[in-house]
Amino acid sequence: MRVFHIGVDQFVELDGLPEVLPADGFVWVGSARPEFEARSSELQAALQRWTGGSLVDLHVADLVNHGLPSHYDYTSWYDLLVFRRLAAGAGSAGPVVDGPRGSIASARRVLESIDTSPVGFAVFDRVLVTVHPVDCAVREHFAQRFAGLAAGGTDVRTGSRLPSSAADLMLRMVNHMVDSYLDLRRLLARQLGDLQHLLLDPRSRFSDWSVLLESRNTLHLLEDTCEDQRSAVQEWIDALDEWPDEADPQARRDRELLRVRSRDVLEHIERVLSHVRRLESSAETAVQMHFLAVGNRTNDIMRTLTVLTAIFLPLNLVTGFFGMNFDGLPLIHSSTGVWMASAMMLIIAVTLGAYFWRKRYLGAAR
Repeated sequence: MRVFHIGVDQFVELDGLPEVLPADGFVWVGSARPEFEARSSELQAALQRWTGGSLVDLHVADLVNHGLPSHYDYTSWYDLLVFRRLAAGAGSAGPVVDGPRGSIASARRVLESIDTSPVGFAVFDRVLVTVHPVDCAVREHFAQRFAGLAAGGTDVRTGSRLPSSAADLMLRMVNHMVDSYLDLRRLLARQLGDLQHLLLDPRSRFSDWSVLLESRNTLHLLEDTCEDQRSAVQEWIDALDEWPDEADPQARRDRELLRVRSRDVLEHIERVLSHVRRLESSAETAVQMHFLAVGNRTNDIMRTLTVLTAIFLPLNLVTGFFGMNFDGLPLIHSSTGVWMASAMMLIIAVTLGAYFWRKRYLGAAR
């Protein structure tokens, strides 16, 4: 558990939970989920001292729940947001193997390593409590970033400053988790592209349908996760609009900045959801194109076999005619009869072959 004091121009990591809140700014308490569960009573006592109220037991259970979807809830003294992240797990960075089997193995590795662990936020007026997975790098990222901002004042690349409130920090962290989908998007797009090439390759016999089924299920999971994220952020925006108006102009300006940042987060989630749906549609289209290509190749094979049957059918008729057991058949007693019959059969075969070739019933399809 790491405790930070964020002021107007300062960012200081505290040794532990203070007895009282600092005079200015707010306190950020970031903890991994197992540590939060182990030290929840200590944190609850500190929140009672700082704010006059502690976390509701049901919300504590939500924060330690690994399978809870993204959602928003509130009380009269704090807001609760559970937000499931979309990130590539550690298993996605395995070795790359060339060839079709390597592409399928890489796709399976990426699909199995996608991490959608929830991150919990309890937003008080001057306290932010965040509960992260054990391997979540969001807390460390913002701790290092804010330490640099405190030393330099403003990030010259983005123009960002230290967060002005606990809600501002919560929105920044949520926005960072949404934007981290970009790395996962590249991995998914590349691996699904490889699977599509394998599906549409006429020289390959695709049989790893389990990978395709896993990709479809994963995209469904990502779509459901994004929809839950959108609903949670939309509920936060609705609750933010119902906050009482501030008399202080600076407070009103900070409130408006929160609305702007909340709408920006919602827009980013909408873009992620749109991209996930495009990937899902692309995967479905690739499967349909695969079966269309298989059907087209089957039609070509059947057409070729039908044409060959049509060419040899009159030849079978000729051989059957001269094979009848009659003495009065023409050419049967002639020394040149076999050659004349063979020439006739050859002419028929060549004529029919040329006719079918001209009609494009033979040869490669165009």
